[in-house]
Amino acid sequence: MKKKQQHPGGGADPWPHGAPLGGAAPGLGSWKRRVSQLPFLRFSLRDYGFCMATLLVFCLGSLFYQLSGGPPRFLLDLRQYLGNSTYLDDHGPPPSKVLPFPSQVVYNRVGKCGSRTVVLLLRILSEKHGFNLVTSDIHNKTRLTKNEQMELIKNISTAEQPYLFTRHVHFLNFSRFGGDQPVYINIIRDPVNRFLSNYFFRRFGDWRGEQNHMIRTPSMRQEERYLDINECILENYPECSNPRLFYIIPYFCGQHPRCREPGEWALERAKLNVNENFLLVGILEELEDVLLLLERFLPHYFKGVLSIYKDPEHRKLGNMTVTVRKTVPSPEAVQILYQRMRYEYEFYHYVKEQFHLLKRKFGLKSRVSQPALRPQFFIPTPLETEEPVGDEEQDDEKWLEDIYKRNQQVSLEFFLRSLKLDGSQDIKQVIWNLSSVH
Repeated sequence: MKKKQQHPGGGADPWPHGAPLGGAAPGLGSWKRRVSQLPFLRFSLRDYGFCMATLLVFCLGSLFYQLSGGPPRFLLDLRQYLGNSTYLDDHGPPPSKVLPFPSQVVYNRVGKCGSRTVVLLLRILSEKHGFNLVTSDIHNKTRLTKNEQMELIKNISTAEQPYLFTRHVHFLNFSRFGGDQPVYINIIRDPVNRFLSNYFFRRFGDWRGEQNHMIRTPSMRQEERYLDINECILENYPECSNPRLFYIIPYFCGQHPRCREPGEWALERAKLNVNENFLLVGILEELEDVLLLLERFLPHYFKGVLSIYKDPEHRKLGNMTVTVRKTVPSPEAVQILYQRMRYEYEFYHYVKEQFHLLKRKFGLKSRVSQPALRPQFFIPTPLETEEPVGDEEQDDEKWLEDIYKRNQQVSLEFFLRSLKLDGSQDIKQVIWNLSSVH
């Protein structure tokens, strides 16, 4: 039997079948043999494909990470679950929720112009759509000092968005005090109609209660409460003359002292603010169209408002706010009112023209009503809404008395001029035409 060949260095021969071709040295051959025996360095075609697939997944994941601004959500959730880190550790606070545009809306509602109906709708809509309805318990302070303006603007601006703030207040310029200017909306009505509604509501209230007017105006004397409307107008009582008749324009003019004085300056400034700061100023006589446009302009707030408004239960509540004991002023008294409120009517017709232009752009046709048997403003609107009444004039008696004296002679001059009618015209027909909104 042959003996096994021994390696010169001792031990078995690493090449029992002979040296490899090429005559490699035994030491190098031994190294190659060891390497070939390592299992993790043996590659097959399947192993190679798996490696390439893993690399592709890694590249796609990296691309997704960069495009998304961070790692996939499931990885973050997994890390948080395992306790290695939290979302806040890696990325800071979560992003805020996406807000609708606009997210800041102010409805500085004009008194006696349907705002109670709209506020009732807003309460329903705020619960339905989840926006923040911010209201105020202050109803009889529309003119504010500079400090009061700053305080109110601060309170409004810090409300949770999206919000809709509503209050009886003259236009506020947020940008003047360094705030973000919100979007304004409002509704107005025929000025004489508004005045008559306010006059009788202060005295006799509405159908919601027999004695609610006593609560609102407890200090009113009996002779004042039952003062005939014609006497008030013809005898030029302060309540039925300027500047108290100059009511609608200041809501759009603003807080400047000149906004309270009837004149071209206040009128033009009100028009400018309507064009620059108000998304929509509607007409109460066309309330359904107003609600329809609000639904299109502000769907996050007013989506579905028209169906709620037409609901029989809602209309039943609206009918309770109709003013009671309205009486018809004489044609002469109405004509005087119209002349005293000439700036109010110029503004009303300007807003009405802009509103109809907007309706035409959206394909809405304006309804043309036939002349009524008596003036339109003597017929209560089914959903006419009433507002809490306060004596706003008490805080500025001095300027009110000065303007009142200056306007006494002007009102008389316009009244005398207005009586110069063409002989073919009937005075009643003139009054009907004045009261009709076309």
